[in-house]
Amino acid sequence: MIPSAVLGGSGYVAGELIRLLVGHPDLEPTLVISESKPGALVSATFPHLRGAVGDLRFAAGADLGAALDGLRAKHDRLALFSAAPHGASAALIDAALTLAKQRGFEVHTVDLSADFRFSTAEAYEAVYKHPHGAPRRLAEFTSAIPEHVAGCPSGHIGHPGCFTTAVSLATVPLVALGLLEEPARLTAVAVTGSTGSGRTPGAKTHHPERRSNLQAYSAFGHRHAPEMERLVEAASGQRTTIDFLPHSGPFARGIHATVTGRLARPMTAEEIVGLLRSFYQASPFVTVSTDLPALQSVVGTNRADLGVAVADRTVAVFSAIDNLVKGAAGGGVQWMNRLFGLAEDQGLRLAGLGWL
Repeated sequence: MIPSAVLGGSGYVAGELIRLLVGHPDLEPTLVISESKPGALVSATFPHLRGAVGDLRFAAGADLGAALDGLRAKHDRLALFSAAPHGASAALIDAALTLAKQRGFEVHTVDLSADFRFSTAEAYEAVYKHPHGAPRRLAEFTSAIPEHVAGCPSGHIGHPGCFTTAVSLATVPLVALGLLEEPARLTAVAVTGSTGSGRTPGAKTHHPERRSNLQAYSAFGHRHAPEMERLVEAASGQRTTIDFLPHSGPFARGIHATVTGRLARPMTAEEIVGLLRSFYQASPFVTVSTDLPALQSVVGTNRADLGVAVADRTVAVFSAIDNLVKGAAGGGVQWMNRLFGLAEDQGLRLAGLGWL
């Protein structure tokens, strides 16, 4: 077993990550760091994990060095995940990597925050409006969706966000295969569940405000739009404009995205489905169909279901994912599997939850 350390361990993404790790045949949640809950049982914060995590307790960041000393007696590899908030994650990862390297671990990192999604500190600061927490580490990280990059481009990964994952899976093949009029411009309308807003309550995530409600926000100005455009360009080699229109939905888990664009030539939905299936033929978690996807088919899984519809020369690709799994923790485990040379779907062959 490869021990896993989780930084920022008390949020929704961390809870989902721990759920996946306790069922993984090769990775195990050994250290869970939380500055707000040191010493508390993990199962007290995540009662749904009771019976799976035993007496695993949160540790403080100051305890990490001693914990790594104890692990080094039996292990020489370490999987490091960070589910800390953006702006805080980079410095925590920098410190943890330094400690792990000092002790001789082979360590790979997957950051589930936004801190390593850009290749330069300037690009990060232009979007997030504060200095980067570990600029000297940026060159060690690659930000990409596993389906769009072969092999392991670096030893550490900055995982794209949930919105970006849903939209990019629908967009990249359209652009990379030259199916769109140039210059390519797409509109992405995406609805996310309330877990995407994190564990801390806010005015827009309070249950009475969100229940039975649907609301757009940050139209044409959401911070994930430049991340999407950068990711699509990196994966396809072509600059693409994405007009992103996010919405908050009255459900807890999942993202349903609709991406529309103008085709370069008339095509049928069946033709496009065939091309997208070929594009993703080596991707175990992506399915493509003329049937349009539903959230409850993917919630709880690491799958992305894509559906295609065409009217004249307008194409719509619909993308449904679980924001906490494929859009965060599951995508992170998928990357960690690859970084350690494991089967990419190891620990991720998950049935859906259904009837939420």
